[in-house]
Amino acid sequence: MAVSVSKGVTSPPLPAVPAASSALASEIARARTLFLVDEPVIPGLVRDEILASWTRSRLWRVRTDQLELPYGPGVDDDTLLARAAEPVLRDIADLFATEPVSVILCDSDGVVLSRRTGDSGLEQHLDRVWLAPGFSYAEKFVGTNGIGTALEARGPAQVFGHEHYVEHLEELACAGAPIRHPVTGKVLGVVDLTCWQRDAGPLLVATAGTLTRRIEQALLAQSGRRELAVLNDYLVACRRNRGPVLAIGEDLLMMNDRARELLDPVDQEPLLREAGEALAEGRRHPLMVDLPSGRTARVHIRPTVSRDGVVGGVLDVQLVSSRPAELHPAAPTTTPLPAAVGSGAAWTKCCAAVDRHLQAGEWLVLEGEPGSGRETVARAAHQARTPTARVRVLRADDAGPDWVAEVAEELTLGGTVVLTDVDRLPPAVLSELADVLEPWREATGTDRACVLATVGTVGPEPGPELAAVLGCFPRTVPVPPLRHHVEDVTELVPHLLARLGHGSAVTVSPEAMRVLTHNRWPGNVDQLVAVLRKVVAKRRSGVVGLRDLPPECLLTTKRVLTALESLECDAIVEALLDSGGSKVEAARRLSMSRATIYRKIRDYGISVPPAAVEAS
Repeated sequence: MAVSVSKGVTSPPLPAVPAASSALASEIARARTLFLVDEPVIPGLVRDEILASWTRSRLWRVRTDQLELPYGPGVDDDTLLARAAEPVLRDIADLFATEPVSVILCDSDGVVLSRRTGDSGLEQHLDRVWLAPGFSYAEKFVGTNGIGTALEARGPAQVFGHEHYVEHLEELACAGAPIRHPVTGKVLGVVDLTCWQRDAGPLLVATAGTLTRRIEQALLAQSGRRELAVLNDYLVACRRNRGPVLAIGEDLLMMNDRARELLDPVDQEPLLREAGEALAEGRRHPLMVDLPSGRTARVHIRPTVSRDGVVGGVLDVQLVSSRPAELHPAAPTTTPLPAAVGSGAAWTKCCAAVDRHLQAGEWLVLEGEPGSGRETVARAAHQARTPTARVRVLRADDAGPDWVAEVAEELTLGGTVVLTDVDRLPPAVLSELADVLEPWREATGTDRACVLATVGTVGPEPGPELAAVLGCFPRTVPVPPLRHHVEDVTELVPHLLARLGHGSAVTVSPEAMRVLTHNRWPGNVDQLVAVLRKVVAKRRSGVVGLRDLPPECLLTTKRVLTALESLECDAIVEALLDSGGSKVEAARRLSMSRATIYRKIRDYGISVPPAAVEAS
């Protein structure tokens, strides 16, 4: 097999690498099996970078016996990376036309953008393992492999045969090298060479590195003109403005010292996201951006225009509200809506936005997952603004023939009207509701009703009936799911226990609270309430320990278990608790092999802390 490092120049055939020997391959396969059952691996047998990747793969909870890859059919082949890489990869693919080698380009998320394969047998095998455009080969999905491991390690990676974490990839060898932006240094993607394990050669990774350098040279030639234009505008803005200044372009970000000083890292991402969307949509008026820290920023955008059109822009930022911590360093963070329990950044930002918009007299849509607290926020907003006024909650699930008429009547009575889950209403009811809301949305006066509607996650193109209803509400505030402010569980638990009627009679141990705060809570606060109901049904006073928590609380799996899996999972959790956390003893009690219980613990995401050895 000949490998070209530049057009018209070939290297000699690649000799077989030592990793291809059957004896060593068997030893690595055995080492991988030992690693998967938590047995010690012979030092020096497995390369350090592979062992580190195996460890990351286990932390990602990657399944070893099957591939579960996300797929996005809309691969964009007109990005800066794709344009720069196309001629380079086309040249190398022509030279590999008759060789069993696949040349693969991926983006920074490991999603395959293009694949060029000259050998039909290899191409069919790559299709079977989903190494194809649209699928992500990030390490968190596939475990150890040339693409994902190169991205995680931020450097070249080569993976041979049984060094792959997933067993379906053991017949392949791959070498990947990350592609960096020549100006910013940001990793844009990875180029990967994949072949059969038996055909792998030591120059595989060197060839991938050569391709990377050629792509980076093309990137420099293509992007230099655009970025110089953004840089010039940025320097002019810095000379004129002593406040925070940022510049954004395609794969480019610059900020002055004042921006680094005043903008928390947690604030930068939402600010840049909203400014980037405004640039893409051609909006030029100042933006008001609510930041996670609780501050609000006014952003003036000046687009940068070159021969290629708008290639970026400069952001002048003014912070129009001060951080409470700066004014009162010792004061605890509190939510603007005291009845909405929680002080996490995401929750506080949501409550602050609701409070500010309602103070301005704007109707609101509260968008979020079921159980996330949308109705709680609406009620808390009413209590904070007009606690003595009338409040009426009309639920879409209760909608009957007179439901819209009830809405119309409440609008005439004033106060606060909360319409829950309007996205569940039938199209005919939505049309009637839009007709009722439309005349009132621009009304003024102290008697005007304040209307809040709750919806689930609405796509970019809702149906015309729902769009007409949402058009009556000038603002939408996202309500974060509990997993995005899980730190608030420590405040929610005592509050919910008091609501359930147990008050201070029941407290939660630090170990149990730690488990509760480490759950993902896919059912949000509603699920937490259901768990606490189960807890207090068993313990009506005293301290809640680990054994008082339902088995579901000791899971960190991201998938929904079947009924049979749930029973098996509960049995494993119970056995682990009864055996003081010993996996060997739990396996004996369940008549399972040690390898089986290790695999099931990983598959189900069972996490039993050391404190589980507490006495029954």
